[in-house]
Amino acid sequence: MDVKAFAKINLGLDVLGKRDDGYHEVRMIMQSIGLCDEISLKALEEDVIRLSLEGAGPDVPEDERNIMYKAAALLKEHCGLRKGVYIRAVKHIPSQAGLGGGSADAAAVLKGMNSLFELGLDEKELRELGVRLGADVPFCIMEGTALAEGIGEVLTPIKKAPHLYVLLAKPAEGVATGGIYKAIDESGLMEDEEGRAHRKDCIDGLIRACNTGDIRELCGDLINIFEPVTEARQPLIAELRQRMLELGALGALMSGSGPTVYGLFDDSLRAETARKGFEPMFSSGELSDLVLTEFV
Repeated sequence: MDVKAFAKINLGLDVLGKRDDGYHEVRMIMQSIGLCDEISLKALEEDVIRLSLEGAGPDVPEDERNIMYKAAALLKEHCGLRKGVYIRAVKHIPSQAGLGGGSADAAAVLKGMNSLFELGLDEKELRELGVRLGADVPFCIMEGTALAEGIGEVLTPIKKAPHLYVLLAKPAEGVATGGIYKAIDESGLMEDEEGRAHRKDCIDGLIRACNTGDIRELCGDLINIFEPVTEARQPLIAELRQRMLELGALGALMSGSGPTVYGLFDDSLRAETARKGFEPMFSSGELSDLVLTEFV
């Protein structure tokens, strides 16, 4: 069985506060994009989980530490499944990029195994399992366009965003997500009432733009509380965002905790021209990934 694991971007991302359990309350607009990993699943008679990766970086484990392995083990335990599964993943989504690659892979394994073994779990049950693996997994199970709240698991589908092309540019130098959350806690950004109100207005505007199909409003309301914090550690992010706009993007933003920056385009030729404009940075090694895709 073959399953596509679609990456995501954040059109809007706000962190509202830190909970007593260490998780952060968020309010986000999530959007699936066409960039995807290819997951193949095969049933095994012996009660084992086997995992094979192609195209993964050296930071992605190929054993029980991998989130796909954990997803398979969780589903087997939950359903009392005594058969095994062979998982082969061809990776296209860069890791530690703010694009949800690991979460998408875990979601694909849960959905794929549910179908392969005819387990009969509905989407709600899969999402409840998924949040035990990661806060973005429930959205990657649902896909599309959604408002995500709680730690990311409380999902409200919203009308599909107007179709746009997405140019992704990932700096070669990454950032550690854990360090970014610590920096947010210490930054004072969550406590700034004016900033909170602005981010709320932007996210409300994104929802309205999706409902009305207003591309200009959508691109004008892109917001991410992490941007200033991550930019302080990776100054290239600000340069990439500005360059996207200079090359014709209607809007540009960093996705997740970074460091990938995306630009949104309503014209495929303009998007391709912009991609070519970034090729010198890719060839020089400043960028590790440069991908043109679209909303799905």
